[in-house]
Amino acid sequence: MADVMTEVDGRTLKLSNLDKVLYPNGFTKGEVIGYYHAIAPVMLPHLAGRPVTRIRFPNGTDQASFFEKNIPAGTPEWVRTHHVLGHSEDIVFPIVDGLPTLVWLANLAALELHTHQWRVGADADTTTIDDDLGVDQLVIDLDPGPGVGMPLIATAALLIAGELGDAGLVSHAKTSGSKGLQVYAALEPTPVRRVLEWVRALGERLVQLHPALFVTEIAKAARAGKILVDVNQNLPGRTTVTPYSLRAKDEPTASAPLLWEEVERASEDTTGATPLRFTSTDVLARVEQHGDLFEPLLTGRRGRLPA
Repeated sequence: MADVMTEVDGRTLKLSNLDKVLYPNGFTKGEVIGYYHAIAPVMLPHLAGRPVTRIRFPNGTDQASFFEKNIPAGTPEWVRTHHVLGHSEDIVFPIVDGLPTLVWLANLAALELHTHQWRVGADADTTTIDDDLGVDQLVIDLDPGPGVGMPLIATAALLIAGELGDAGLVSHAKTSGSKGLQVYAALEPTPVRRVLEWVRALGERLVQLHPALFVTEIAKAARAGKILVDVNQNLPGRTTVTPYSLRAKDEPTASAPLLWEEVERASEDTTGATPLRFTSTDVLARVEQHGDLFEPLLTGRRGRLPA
């Protein structure tokens, strides 16, 4: 298919290779762009102000991919950028502050979008990563080891939600779009060193309370039949897949916010009929039905970590 020139919210974009298949199930680049265009109303608020790391699959999910942090050559002049310094990083990231930038990234086959737990100021040009960097959310990533199914992962998410609730935090769950679940809580701006101290203590406590379920060791050998409580996603240089981002699997699954009732049902389902796995089509239907289940992370009460 020939290149297509189009206008998106007043910006002219050239879209290329729209019929190129990017997923083994036949999902094309044009359909990727269509998904991101359709999901933009609920996704853009979660991208706003957050430097975005992309994973690009120019020839599809079954071919070579690459991480990209810096803006690529040929970045349009209207794309907002932000300079991040510190921890051996000197990077100019794009900021996805509108639909044109999101469509531009989709056209680059940036299938996966990953963001930090902190935002940049509206007028800031540079952020320095240090222990005082303020974050506005924490995340606990549940990464299942070999032999762990969704009922156990969902049980783990419920246990973590209980711990967060006991600490006065309101938790929200989403699928990773891959195998695991992720539990978030909105925070008042908090120095990253304080967040890391607290979530690491939480991880250790979970292992003590439920040693047959949780581990904090990253080594695969230690994770068989257990779930890694990955708190390191809260490191200032680390990112987590953004809500509603596609994932690079055999079919276009996406990271989907969940109702806690769904997590509870999945924890009780030993038949495997509740996998909590959603494709792009599923996610758009869910948004049509429920709206943005992660909106409270943006507009709801922000918690304060207990002393």
